[in-house]
Amino acid sequence: MTDSFDSSDAFRHAKPLKYAHSVTLAEPLALEQGGRLPEVTVAYETYGTLSDRRDNAVLVCHALTGDSHVARHDEDDDPGWWDLVVGPGKPIDTDRWFVICPNLLGGCRGTTGPNSVNPQTGRRYATDFPVITVGDIVEVQRLLLDHLGITRLRAAVGGSLGGHNVMAWAVRHPERIAGAAVVAASPRLTSQALAFDVVGRNAILRDPLYHKGQYYDDGPGPMVGLAIARMLGHITYLSREAMTQKFGACRLHPRDVQTQFETKFSVGSYLAYQGDRFGERFDPNSYLTLTMAIDLFDLGEDKETLREAFRPATCRWLLLSFSSDWLFPPFQSQQMVDALIAENKPVSYCNVQSACGHDAFLLPDQLPIYGELLRAFLANLTPDDEERETTSARVQSPIPNPQSPAPNPSSLPDSKSIFHHHRLDYDTILELIPAGSSVLDLGCGTGELLARLRRRGHRRIMGVEWDEQAILACVCRGLNVVQADLNQGLPAFAAGQFDFVILSQTLQTVLDVPRVLTDMLRVGRRGIVSFPNIAFHRHRRQLAEEGRAPYGHALQEFHWYDTPNLRFLSLNDFGDFCRTHGFQLLEQVALDTSADARVETDPNLNADVAIAVLSR
Repeated sequence: MTDSFDSSDAFRHAKPLKYAHSVTLAEPLALEQGGRLPEVTVAYETYGTLSDRRDNAVLVCHALTGDSHVARHDEDDDPGWWDLVVGPGKPIDTDRWFVICPNLLGGCRGTTGPNSVNPQTGRRYATDFPVITVGDIVEVQRLLLDHLGITRLRAAVGGSLGGHNVMAWAVRHPERIAGAAVVAASPRLTSQALAFDVVGRNAILRDPLYHKGQYYDDGPGPMVGLAIARMLGHITYLSREAMTQKFGACRLHPRDVQTQFETKFSVGSYLAYQGDRFGERFDPNSYLTLTMAIDLFDLGEDKETLREAFRPATCRWLLLSFSSDWLFPPFQSQQMVDALIAENKPVSYCNVQSACGHDAFLLPDQLPIYGELLRAFLANLTPDDEERETTSARVQSPIPNPQSPAPNPSSLPDSKSIFHHHRLDYDTILELIPAGSSVLDLGCGTGELLARLRRRGHRRIMGVEWDEQAILACVCRGLNVVQADLNQGLPAFAAGQFDFVILSQTLQTVLDVPRVLTDMLRVGRRGIVSFPNIAFHRHRRQLAEEGRAPYGHALQEFHWYDTPNLRFLSLNDFGDFCRTHGFQLLEQVALDTSADARVETDPNLNADVAIAVLSR
């Protein structure tokens, strides 16, 4: 963003939404916290065309202050809150998907909320509007889809509160959703996040113009309280890095804005501007209602409670977090991923590196990652593997350069895409895995081995990878892959969860070899490890005769100064390691991959790659 006053709110307004539709539900709505709404009207917008089979519907769920206007409908339309992602040719491609975005129950942009007229009294609900939950919001969305004749969603997609909606859809109506894309959300708010909502609500409630919520016909209403609540919100949406970038160099040069709030510092003028603008388009009572719904949302925090919560779900999952998001921090997404893995649910996860904080999913900075992950996820939600392979070819992302720097010192970079010819090592690994076995591939790179296993008919396969470009390539292939640092072990996986755990061309990049191998043999009945052999005769000659560090095909053609490899070992070294640490070496296969042949004679000298089958 070039202008420090730019934000994810920049184009939002209070003008009538000329493309919005509305429907009044046929029956009163009973609410989870007690009471009922005698009548509910839902405002919504649609994009694209519903297919004849009605199987291309994607529900987009908005965040706290969003509305039904997710994207512009044509060049003359106003921008939507997620124009980056939704539209023709965009990640949620309206040339392909029929997108429905309803304004949430409790909102103030056409769906029944506190500023709506209560048909039983003829007055606005105001504080008479009952407490609602995310479950109530989802129930209204379900009734809307019934009205539209849509019995099953291709996917539900949402960020923040929208992500809570998506999770509720997956566990409450599993038969109606094929995919759940949860972006920058959590199973419940942290106490810190909850505290900001409490302060924001108090700012509104203690504003002298709140008038016990009956301010609609009596002056401007609690605009000061609402502005303060919004200023607090904007602080939580940004990160320390984003704040520094926006205001660090010009902190004593505020904008000249007409406001009653302090503007001595540039960040103060920004917050005042955002707070004042928010009051132009949002109702304070809706802010109270929807923040309470967020705060009440609670799938649990410990692993067992989350497992139970996610157990009914039958869909595929994509979870995305952002590294600098401290409102919905990545560890909470990891908690959900761990619970889904423990339940053997098909899940992919990436913690996208970003300095933008919680607002990252609404900004263009990391769109090439999070947007393309959403595109690939939607494209690969078919259960038919053959169709998935065909589809993935249309959305395949560029494969990352294997010689590019790793994201951080503990990463395990993609060491597999360097092979540009027939993969003898993969052929051999496939021969060592019985048909139908479940397989976990550690450091799976761009997913080539997993894709071959799937084509062979293996149904329960999964990858673990660190590099986000490689994760994107895997999701483009329709594979399930989660981001994790192998050096931290495999705590998300249960003992014996897979028949085979593979560590292919990755061992040499691992920091804690004993820990990783011990954990892989806890998770899998068998382990398969492949690695380059430093004792290969060409490597020996390079060192002994040329006096140079070994370099070549088996070492993935890295130089000494740019290699991700931390360790250099031989077949003999690995055999000694297994005997010392109590690993049983069941089988070992030696390969000369440059000659595309197996090696039988003196493998420690004549093989450049070794493959070993291990057990405890």
